[in-house]
Amino acid sequence: MTNPYAAPPVPPAKDPSFTPPSLGRRFGALVIDWVLCLLVSNFFANPLRDGWPPVLVLILEYGFFVGLFAQTPGMYVTRIRCLGWADGGRIGVARGLLRGLLLALAVPALIMDEHRRGLHDRLTGAVITDAPRR
Repeated sequence: MTNPYAAPPVPPAKDPSFTPPSLGRRFGALVIDWVLCLLVSNFFANPLRDGWPPVLVLILEYGFFVGLFAQTPGMYVTRIRCLGWADGGRIGVARGLLRGLLLALAVPALIMDEHRRGLHDRLTGAVITDAPRR
C-alpha cells in the first residue's frame, strides 16, 4: 500500500545525489535485448543473411517497451529503467522509437556526459536509472 502523504519522487535532473547505473548493467540489458531481437527476427527473416531485421525489431522493442513500461526485457533483468530526465516519468512511444533509432546508430550511445547519458538519451530527454524491485 502506498502512502498518500509521501513526497513525489524527485526527477533525475533535479536530484543532486542522482547516480546512474553502471555501464555493465546497461550493456548487459542491451545484450539481452539484442539476443531477443535476433530470436524474434528469425520468424520473418534470416538475421545471418540480412542485417536489418534485428535492428528493426530493436527499434520497435524500444518504442513499445520503453515508451509504455519504461523498461525493455533486458532492462527488467538488469534492474534498470529509462525515464524522462526532466520529470522522471515515462518517455512515451514516439520518444522511445527515436531513442531506439539513435541507439541503433551506435555512435550516439558512445558519447556520454557525467550522468552517463548518451547522445541518444540527451536528444530524447531520457536517462537510465536504477529500477528497484517492488
